[in-house]
Amino acid sequence: MKSLQHLHTFGLPAHCADTVSIKTVQDAHDFIAQNRDTPYYLLGQGSNTAFVADYQGTVVEIALKGISVNESPQAFTLEVAAGESWHDFVVWCLARDIKGLENLALIPGTVGAAPIQNIGAYGVEVARFIESVQYIDLASNQLQRIACNDCQFGYRDSIFKGELWQKALIVGVTFSIPKDWQPVVTYGELAALHSPSAHDIFNKVVEVRQAKLPDPRVLGNAGSFFKNPIISAAAFAALQKQWPKVPSYPLETGEIKIPAAWLIDQLGFKGQFEGGIRCHPNQALVLTNAEQGTGEQLLALARRIKSAVAEQFNVFLEHEVQLIGAKGKVVL
Repeated sequence: MKSLQHLHTFGLPAHCADTVSIKTVQDAHDFIAQNRDTPYYLLGQGSNTAFVADYQGTVVEIALKGISVNESPQAFTLEVAAGESWHDFVVWCLARDIKGLENLALIPGTVGAAPIQNIGAYGVEVARFIESVQYIDLASNQLQRIACNDCQFGYRDSIFKGELWQKALIVGVTFSIPKDWQPVVTYGELAALHSPSAHDIFNKVVEVRQAKLPDPRVLGNAGSFFKNPIISAAAFAALQKQWPKVPSYPLETGEIKIPAAWLIDQLGFKGQFEGGIRCHPNQALVLTNAEQGTGEQLLALARRIKSAVAEQFNVFLEHEVQLIGAKGKVVL
């Protein structure tokens, strides 16, 4: 058995049968061919995964590297290997005056994980820049390319979390970033910026994220544990009657997004412990491994929060972090 503690940012005490690092596309083809009957789990940097029990299979680290860029009068087209660090890629782009990804600075994880989660922050989702995703179909061991429109992108969601969950090994992502750049500063602290450059936005996003979110190298966590719930206008009207100060973000669909952190905070969970797992005292949406916690304790606290929010607000939270148990995905 091999320890998984250092392979996910929660740092929970879990093990697996074996670990393998995939550094080339051929490595991936070879591994798939040789492990038809072996259970395995595909992992990037482990920043959105919590191993809540010993996993009864092989954990496959995706470590492919490389960035290439083609330029047209209208846009930059970038082919990026799945194992590249997302934040380093954002920095790489800005250093070459490729603007558009700055709102997504300091999001942990790899480029290959970005489309799975459809990462987003401060009014921007990565889906708007994805042209296609290259992956190996695990059943056929064939290289495939899926266009953005077929990726079923949604709020922190994609086909890779649904129909293709653990059926596709992403090897690269193609981005199309328009040269006609417009700043997106409609969200939160960015709204105070006046005529900002892309670097101004990048710096502010980094500053805010560092102030709000604990560094997983210091305090084990996986960032926002729950998604912000999206509810109907009718459900929001009922909620607002009882809780007039509830923050809200109207969506183009007519639905309303509610900050999960606000709901959790109203119930007094900030700072609460379940064994060694703690709801962060400054950011209710972040659960942390404060005192050598376990997967069981993490599940217990998360379930307690989810149940309390449902009972008090009639709002049902979904976890954003991938929870992996002995045989794979665990649902709260």
